[in-house]
Amino acid sequence: MIKLIGYLFGLACALFVVVAIGVGIYLNNVAKDLPDYEVLAQYTPPVTTRIYAGNGELMAEYAHERRLFLPIDAIPMRVRGAFLSAEDKNFYTHPGVDVVGLTRAIITNVRNMGTGRRPVGASTITQQVAKNFLLSSDQTYERKVKEAILSFRIEQAYSKDTILELYLNEVYFGLNAYGIADAALTYFDKPVSDLTIAESAYLAAVLKGPANYDPYRHPDAAIERRNWVISRMEENGYITAEEAEVARAEPLGVVSTHRNRPIAGDEYYAEAVRRELKDKYGEEMLYEGGLSVRTSLDPEMQLDAQKALRDGLINYDEAAGFRGPIAEVSITGDWGPELAKMRPLWDVPDWKIAVVLGVGADGAQIGIRPQIDVAGKVDTARETGFIPADDMKWAYRFLEKGKPNAKSPEGVLKPGDVVYVQATGEGDTYRLRQVPKVQGGLVAMDPQTGRVLAMVGGFAFSESQFNRATQAYRQPGSSFKPFVYAAALDNGYTPASVVMDAPIEIESGGELWKPQNYAGGFSGPQTLRTGIEKSKNLMTVRLANDLGMETVADYAERFGIYDQMDPVLAMSLGSGETTVMRMVSAYAVIANGGKQVNPTLIDRIQDRYGKTIFKHEERICENCDAPEWTGQAEPILIDDRQQVLDPMTSYQITSMMEGVVQRGTAASAVKLDRPVAGKTGTTNDEKDAWFVGFTPNLVAGLYIGFDQPASLGRHGTGGGLAAPIFNEFMTDALKELPVENFIEPEGMTNILVNRSTGMRAGGSGPGVIAEAFKPGTGPAEALDIIDMSGYVPPEQILRDSSQANKAISTGSSGLY
Repeated sequence: MIKLIGYLFGLACALFVVVAIGVGIYLNNVAKDLPDYEVLAQYTPPVTTRIYAGNGELMAEYAHERRLFLPIDAIPMRVRGAFLSAEDKNFYTHPGVDVVGLTRAIITNVRNMGTGRRPVGASTITQQVAKNFLLSSDQTYERKVKEAILSFRIEQAYSKDTILELYLNEVYFGLNAYGIADAALTYFDKPVSDLTIAESAYLAAVLKGPANYDPYRHPDAAIERRNWVISRMEENGYITAEEAEVARAEPLGVVSTHRNRPIAGDEYYAEAVRRELKDKYGEEMLYEGGLSVRTSLDPEMQLDAQKALRDGLINYDEAAGFRGPIAEVSITGDWGPELAKMRPLWDVPDWKIAVVLGVGADGAQIGIRPQIDVAGKVDTARETGFIPADDMKWAYRFLEKGKPNAKSPEGVLKPGDVVYVQATGEGDTYRLRQVPKVQGGLVAMDPQTGRVLAMVGGFAFSESQFNRATQAYRQPGSSFKPFVYAAALDNGYTPASVVMDAPIEIESGGELWKPQNYAGGFSGPQTLRTGIEKSKNLMTVRLANDLGMETVADYAERFGIYDQMDPVLAMSLGSGETTVMRMVSAYAVIANGGKQVNPTLIDRIQDRYGKTIFKHEERICENCDAPEWTGQAEPILIDDRQQVLDPMTSYQITSMMEGVVQRGTAASAVKLDRPVAGKTGTTNDEKDAWFVGFTPNLVAGLYIGFDQPASLGRHGTGGGLAAPIFNEFMTDALKELPVENFIEPEGMTNILVNRSTGMRAGGSGPGVIAEAFKPGTGPAEALDIIDMSGYVPPEQILRDSSQANKAISTGSSGLY
């Protein structure tokens, strides 16, 4: 018997040795293919890029995996305790693999064999780091072996805190949140340092299965799992029994709205910044680089710009008539679920979708689209309202061919029609609305720095993402004329130079071009000031011809309006195509005294480590970083920007554009009670209406037009449509700013001249104005008229001169 036992023991030992050798060979082969765990030392996780407004408010976030990296020292111990209790209570004592837990899992899995139950895991946090960073998620034994080997190696190479830091910043929490920092913001709208015990426990609980413990779809399961974690935290000594009892009694407390609430109205601006970042740094850096981007957006001014443009678009659209309902639904039974399927304009929050329930002579009964919660469940409550007849009279006029104008609400709407409505603020009454077909773009800029303070690219970003402020190339019409006149003033002409306003015929390419003033008449010899105030096309063409279109083209390119301008006379009337952003930037040059302006949406960009990798401000300030004041002189800001225009010329053309607002084509629309200069613009057939203007500290410009260019109608002019929007915006944007005057450069001389002849005037009156002249210049001693002799017979000018006084246009002009 003893010999048999000895024999069996020897056989067992031999078998053990063979198995051990086999296991060793297997482990050695497996270890050969393991990835290099040392890469963890250089690991830089994908981090969210965040965009901020000029005042520091969060505008937008961009990421493939939304994550904010948080050092382990910034994570409170109670938060760490929640995760250790839920995932790996022996983390700080095991060598990478929890042998006790692994044995328990093996026994459980053996018992469950044949039952169809999913195998129980026993992965430690270190093993999860090895899997998440270095391995796949395949459910195989070989992967588990690789995971264990790597875990031992990781534990030898890195501290426990480093391993836990990697884990907490990498894991997925659901709702597109990666890492503990972003999870805290996503679920509770607070930083990790402010998480309560119950909140920390829930975040630890949700890791087990984000879909299974979704707080909206499975709140009971979520609370049950959270309370289990709280009990483990108590058991492991991270919290007291009293704290655990209080925490278990708390509701989940998950916020119903994600913390990335964009600044109202910033959608076009944020998208323009995103495009610029992608072009500058590439998609990977944008979505994974963790950039911190400070923009120049002024949130309040942005709201002012959005409101002004929307008001203008709505006013024009409603004056044109009603285009009918956006859809139709059945109102038999419960209309709520069907109406809830309609997608609202999320960036026009004061507009609601409604279904018409009944119509009478006094108005229409409506049902408001019910809310849908985050779980996709339609609210069972049904809100109703009423559209009084007076709040839908604009819709009595139909645009659709064949439909007569209505005389009451019954001729406009019928039960089942789906429309947009806006609350009037008086009880449950609403006003009928429709999304304008006409569009436009608006930009506001600091003329001294080029910082874009506000930008609106259309009526609603949710309705159209095309940015008409930066992407739409349109004809600027007469809003281009100031640059023709500025080029002339910079090349020897004065505001009192006289140009003939009379018919002309120009042959070009075998065709005869007959430019006209908007009103069709002419007024004979007039000064440059009158020409720009009244937007005289015929005078502008003559001036451009006398100056030379090559010179005009050079100035247009220096101002950045066009990259390469075709030097033909028609371009002097703004027949080329450019953007609102370019036009506003060009006017900013005039407003700031002639300095080059590089428009920018971005002030500064920092990388994930806080290092500044871009800043817009290029001016040099010597001695600005002095640690203290010791009586030294103030530091000097060195402005080495290119001087595009003579400062004296800038003042002269500014003064002339002040006249546009005071007496010219914008006189009836722009009323700001402060110095303001600007110019209207209307293209042929009234396809685009422009206004660009400025005060000493703010320049703004906009256009209105259809995306597929079409006539805005006879009254669709810059003075009639665009200038009122400019006025509304500037009234709100400047209300907190002091009144400032345009500063006249030293050395200029103010002389009284006759408005029509440009010669020195001896008295005062409506026909006399003080003009600013550069040194060495002044009024002409005799009438000197700039003309294009040969184009118009002199006898025709004499024959028609009697009509001159009647033909002076006080409204908008031609390409105007």
